[in-house]
Amino acid sequence: MEMLRYFWDSASALDPRTHSLDEGVRFPICQPDAPTQVCIDAGLHQVEVDDLEVSVTFADFDDYWSPFLGGQGPAPGYVAGLGTTDRIALEEHLRASMPLREEGPFSLVARAWVVRAIP
Repeated sequence: MEMLRYFWDSASALDPRTHSLDEGVRFPICQPDAPTQVCIDAGLHQVEVDDLEVSVTFADFDDYWSPFLGGQGPAPGYVAGLGTTDRIALEEHLRASMPLREEGPFSLVARAWVVRAIP
């Protein structure tokens, strides 16, 4: 999910210790080669992996940022543990790194892997 990719890339740029919290690192099954290999290891054949993408639209940066302030989950939990100065630095770094317009909505991609195989 681009929503989380931008977040963890910014967090890691400011604090390399966050690398181990990044879901992209923690869940390698989320890469397209991983489900293919799982199916092959399970004895399945003719394995095909496709992506299913949806566009997630945010009204503005605050609409994107506000879920990270709730404290639930790895990313929001990380934000909750930051002091004010570090939280503001992360917010500013993230805002500068994202494909934002001057004002108004913007969209990011969320992707799931679809796997088909024959026993």
